[in-house]
Amino acid sequence: MAGWTLLEELVQKEVVQRGQEGCEVTGYAERVEAAGTDQKQLMDIYNELMELQIRSDFPYEEPSELTEIHALRPDGPRLLSDSLDEAQWQNKFYGAWLGRCVGCALGKPVEAWDYMEGTAENPGWRNVQLWFEGADAWPINGYTPLHSRAEQEHGLKLAWASLKSTRENIRFMETDDDIRYTVLGLIMLEEKGIDFDSYDIGKLWHSRLTYRQVCTAETQAYLNFTQATSHQKSLKEDWETRKDWVRTYLNPYREWIGAQIRADGFAYGAAGNPELAADLAWRDASFSHVKNGIYGEMFCAAMIAAAFVESDPERIVRIGLSEIPRNCRLAHDIELAISIAQEATDQLQLVDRIWEAFKHYHPVHTNNNAALVAASIIFAKGDFELAIATSVLGGWDTDCNGATVGSIMGASLGADKLPTSWTQPLNDTLYADVSGFHPISISECASRTYEVFRKIRQQIG
Repeated sequence: MAGWTLLEELVQKEVVQRGQEGCEVTGYAERVEAAGTDQKQLMDIYNELMELQIRSDFPYEEPSELTEIHALRPDGPRLLSDSLDEAQWQNKFYGAWLGRCVGCALGKPVEAWDYMEGTAENPGWRNVQLWFEGADAWPINGYTPLHSRAEQEHGLKLAWASLKSTRENIRFMETDDDIRYTVLGLIMLEEKGIDFDSYDIGKLWHSRLTYRQVCTAETQAYLNFTQATSHQKSLKEDWETRKDWVRTYLNPYREWIGAQIRADGFAYGAAGNPELAADLAWRDASFSHVKNGIYGEMFCAAMIAAAFVESDPERIVRIGLSEIPRNCRLAHDIELAISIAQEATDQLQLVDRIWEAFKHYHPVHTNNNAALVAASIIFAKGDFELAIATSVLGGWDTDCNGATVGSIMGASLGADKLPTSWTQPLNDTLYADVSGFHPISISECASRTYEVFRKIRQQIG
């Protein structure tokens, strides 16, 4: 069976996915339930779902190919001017890497269903608050405490696999997929510069990642790539005829957050150039995602690239929006998030309104998490701690959102402006679970990223 998931669950999720894409799916959920574990029936239903046409009244325009995306995006700056010297650039790259690690580490221990999905009693954000309150650590101004009265009083638990990132234990950035993909982006740019496509992404994953290191959309694409190519280099010639099958077959996760968390390594190489950052992100996302799954990575990549030379939070978000279709679901969701952030009078009101507005999405969908990221950046008004704390407090994919917000804030502020109470516990050390990067100093990652950035800038003139 594909990935780690039973066929019946994949088809159940496909019903939801096709409905979100604008297809009429009435009755399909009941048919999947009635089919039970009968694989023939399930595959017949799945094949029907994949043949459905988008409703004529579906109000969004959501292509997956770059030329069509470009035709539908709003005006944007595309390339930003700067006057940074070498030392300032290096400070910014170190800040981006540090910020990403800090935000990821803050969110890792609460990347558990009590906080991501919520419980019968509370939304996820409220459970995050309860954990910190129960540890006498509210409001959030440090890493997640290992113990809390919320464990006994509310039955809450931390993510057992991430306890090395708790306040009492943290000594380095522990391995995490959010960090591995940033490393892989650096590796791709070191090896190929900007001359790569989605096929090269598949080859990189197969050479650098084990199957156990991928999940959801990445798992399905990883497996499908194996079947579609048999690792034969010559088959790249007809990759265009195979890539859509690789990213969609038995992959109901194709608009989930997996691509969005892969933006940073590519965006760093295109610092100050949001259009190039979004284009590189498109090549990466197109291996495993479609539509809003792709837009999420493009949106975040453009924001990250802009943050190196732009300090205004709302302008950073607007630049991100300028690289995706103006009339896609993600763009509309981000606009709502901007309004919520502008109107919110305090942090709890913000996360409550964001949760209520976007809780119809799966906890690791692209759109709700991207909305929380955008709202956190705007609401924090340049305050690093407030930005990462808000993004993690909001629940859903806590480590992913903390990492993305930390990356943007770190790139904007620079390493020397980040609070040492957050950066010192990492001891400038990263464990990526990738050969050559386990362990490695975070500062070395930043230095290598700067060299890649310089080469790319010289290449494109």
